[in-house]
Amino acid sequence: MCGLLAYLSTDADRVADARVDDVRHALHCLHHRGPDDTAVWSDQRAVLAFNRLSIIDVDGSPQPLPYADDRYRILFNGEIYNYVELREELAAAGAVLSTHGDTETIVAGYHLWGEDVVPKLRGMFAFVIWDTATGTAFGARDPFGIKPLFTARLADGGIVFSSEKKALLELLGGSKGAGGVDPASLQHYLTLQYVPEPATLHRGIRRIESGTSFTVADGELHTRRYFHPTFTAKPVAAGREQELYDRIAAALDESVGKHMRADVTVGSFLSSGIDSTAIAALAKRYNPDLLTFTVGFEREATSEVDIAAESAATLGVKHFPVVITAEQFAAAIPEVVWYLDDPVADPALVPLYFVAREARKHVKVVLSGEGADELFGGYTIYREPLSLAWAQRMPKAGRSAMGALSRLLPDGLRGKDLLRRASIPLEERYYGNARNFSAPELARLLRGHDPDLSHVTVTEDLYRQTRAAGYDDVTAMQYVDLFTWLRGDILVKADKMTMANSLELRVPFLDPEVFALASTIPLDQRVPRGSQATKYALRRAMEQIVPEPILHRRKLGFPVPTGEFLAGPLHEWARDIVAESQTDEWLDRDRVGELLTGLRTADQPSKRIARQVWEVLVFMIWHGIFVEDRITPVIPETVYPVRL
Repeated sequence: MCGLLAYLSTDADRVADARVDDVRHALHCLHHRGPDDTAVWSDQRAVLAFNRLSIIDVDGSPQPLPYADDRYRILFNGEIYNYVELREELAAAGAVLSTHGDTETIVAGYHLWGEDVVPKLRGMFAFVIWDTATGTAFGARDPFGIKPLFTARLADGGIVFSSEKKALLELLGGSKGAGGVDPASLQHYLTLQYVPEPATLHRGIRRIESGTSFTVADGELHTRRYFHPTFTAKPVAAGREQELYDRIAAALDESVGKHMRADVTVGSFLSSGIDSTAIAALAKRYNPDLLTFTVGFEREATSEVDIAAESAATLGVKHFPVVITAEQFAAAIPEVVWYLDDPVADPALVPLYFVAREARKHVKVVLSGEGADELFGGYTIYREPLSLAWAQRMPKAGRSAMGALSRLLPDGLRGKDLLRRASIPLEERYYGNARNFSAPELARLLRGHDPDLSHVTVTEDLYRQTRAAGYDDVTAMQYVDLFTWLRGDILVKADKMTMANSLELRVPFLDPEVFALASTIPLDQRVPRGSQATKYALRRAMEQIVPEPILHRRKLGFPVPTGEFLAGPLHEWARDIVAESQTDEWLDRDRVGELLTGLRTADQPSKRIARQVWEVLVFMIWHGIFVEDRITPVIPETVYPVRL
């Protein structure tokens, strides 16, 4: 694991050495990602810089790692879990290997196989390989987007890559140098609660997309998608269902075994759901002394602490709970937003930050259950196409009539929303798990609101691909989530909040071999008709992994009482943020105040309005840090001292 930063000159006559000091200074922004070692290397055309968190550390594998008599230099952030098997394949093909780590397998594979090395990599990764002989670069990001990679072009024409956007902001001279706030990205953020790839909230900084490789040659950046997730459902013969469940259990066991490879202690996050419980139960097979961690609030009704403690006792693992107060929650937010780079309005970020901080006191690596819902059909919303199947059989005119009728019915009347949603095509209805502001609501809040820009802009190409592939509506929703919700929210918060604490997070569900199997599961084994069950096949597979008392327990996730906080102990805190914010160019602050007042005066705080207010507050804090330079979070030193 590491924080990487690469400057590539696009002018053969420009000496990159002049950028060494700038790159070294910007590298400090990444110190939390790699406190164990720091290195900067340069030649006439490139400056490569690196902060390392040692995990698989057989021989150090110092980066930027040279290969082939110094022809190549590689920067690599991530872990390759099949590196042992790849080393054997490389050695058999004649590759010369001088280390025993996973970094060399990538560059040696590139030397031997070219770009075809990328699909062979089983892990999470973002890397840049500099070829000194040709003055070109090649790199890639893992299939699901577990590890981040940002890119920008500097005023001198050079192209830069970094694990975090804030390092690029340093090189660009701040927000203005990065082009300022991108209005389209802000509108998407307020709709989706994150900025969709490949954009960022700054005009001049982009992201290399998940599942994409790239080259830099002749001063130009070219990208190519190498990962095209394909769902090929295969019917299961009656009476053969158990064979499917056994294959799922075996695939997960094998994946967890690979993800446990490390030269340091590996722990596991543990919540109330079967995903994290299954991962912990499997991890215990490989480490009987497994440590688990969970987080909750001082609020019995939604806290996971007691439930997770029961699970830990049943599994027989040592458990470390974290309980946080509303005041601790609020105090951490500027720091959390600084680590994020771009705002993500998922309040679960904050408890995740706290549980990662606790875990880092005991381990360097944790496993977690991200990705299970997207791969196996776990979200309740995936059941909606089944409940609306009757409407889809109606002619278009009939569906339009239902929509018109729904608009005539009073708000709150039972069935109104069902009629409304039944009248809307899936492409307009579903754009992920976050639906905070409707278009009319956004128009009241966002100055310069563009009525022609909507979530459809983000998802239309994805839906076109699902229709070309002939996917049913549930599978189409899963496909869309892989490119939106998963990589825009779930994996961003997982990476940023753990790396903020110099903690590596691994996600065994998001493994190519697990996906290869999950993508074949038929619809009735994901969300069966006539049942409220989700990820049915996974639950059945877990019967041989997760103890019965916790197998069918309802999942809470990391529930955050945002509405109660904003209506109660954090109300004045929120008022102060709105009053001090310099975002009038973008937002109607009076409207935000009205929403806050509505939370406090309601008998029961609206969860939806609470999400809307929270989303705006996160943007205001982000703007105060990265645009106004008004908010300066206190960023603690990491567990180990930084050596620059």
